[in-house]
Amino acid sequence: MACGISPYSRCVRWHFGCGHNGKLLFFLIYLIQVVSGQVRYSIPEEMKKGSLIGNVAQDLGLDLKRLRSGRARIVTGENIQYTELKTDKGILVVKERIDREQLCGDETPCSFSFEMILENPMELHQITILIQDQNDNPPQVLYPVQTGGSLVAEMVPRSADVGYLVTKVVAVDVDSGQNAWLSYKLQKATDRALFEVGLQNGEIRTIRQVTDKDAVKQRLTIIVEDNGQPSRSATVIVNVVVADSFPEVLSEFTDFTQDKEYNDNLTFYLVLALAVVSFLFITCLVVIISVKIYRWRQSRIMCHSNLPVIPYYPPRYSDTLGTGTLQHVYNYEVCRTTDSRKSDCKFGRAGSQNVLIMDPSSTGTMQRIQSEKSILDEPDSPLEVIDLSDHANH
Repeated sequence: MACGISPYSRCVRWHFGCGHNGKLLFFLIYLIQVVSGQVRYSIPEEMKKGSLIGNVAQDLGLDLKRLRSGRARIVTGENIQYTELKTDKGILVVKERIDREQLCGDETPCSFSFEMILENPMELHQITILIQDQNDNPPQVLYPVQTGGSLVAEMVPRSADVGYLVTKVVAVDVDSGQNAWLSYKLQKATDRALFEVGLQNGEIRTIRQVTDKDAVKQRLTIIVEDNGQPSRSATVIVNVVVADSFPEVLSEFTDFTQDKEYNDNLTFYLVLALAVVSFLFITCLVVIISVKIYRWRQSRIMCHSNLPVIPYYPPRYSDTLGTGTLQHVYNYEVCRTTDSRKSDCKFGRAGSQNVLIMDPSSTGTMQRIQSEKSILDEPDSPLEVIDLSDHANH
């Protein structure tokens, strides 16, 4: 027992000695001996963070006290830890979003494993997570290449027979299983009686003889759809030119590009015009409503205000009693509403009872208190009534 470990250590020493390699091998054998159980879970990809994977304590026959006393923890060799152990509840939850395509690529089935370690005594439980593929990726069209700056057109000679292969749509789906099964359908065509597309292989072929009456420019819209639930799809546009010579193809190709640019510009300007008209209409509507509300509030304030209306008289203003229709020493308040029948007029009290009375035959002035009634009773008086305020200004 040179190594001082166990009788088995002599076999280890005989092969490897008591150095680092011997200790490593013994540790590996020890780990194999302490493995107590294993559990396997199957979950879909793209689960939200915090989603429940399984009850580890219940599935392994452990109680919560053992998880806490043994300081249960997860050990994994991956850089990203996708799961998290809740020792207070004994459950395993999702810690990071799991993308099957990123984790496994084309490998099927897709899974990853890790260990849960408990101390005092040492226990090692292996946990395996199987990732189920979800239809989270749409098909990708590889050919024809869909580019915004250039246009690709296929040429079909006018002498083409029935079943002539025009081109083939090539697409792939990064999902696995039935989610990656693709089907091809012809959605729109300039002449649906001239072309067809293979449901499984995406081949575009003629279904009748090409004639001189067929349009030179043909446009096919094909949908590529996967078999997932719910299904996802992609759209590809195939341009076909029915011509016998290459120069004719070039001319038609130029027409295709010009038509596409014209349609794009027309759509842009139509949308821009609609946006401008809508903005101006809404702005005018808001302004009109604001003006209406402002006028309504002003009329309400004027009719319900208790403040007297003080008239303004120009400097050196005076009115001879009896010569005018109304005396300037009175205040008049006129309130109008939107309904003219409800308009009214309020007569206020005399602006002041103190007036200066000047006799034209004398050179002096005198101040006396005269009531509103006495003034009205003497319309033919030669006296001039002057407001004290005007007098003070002089």
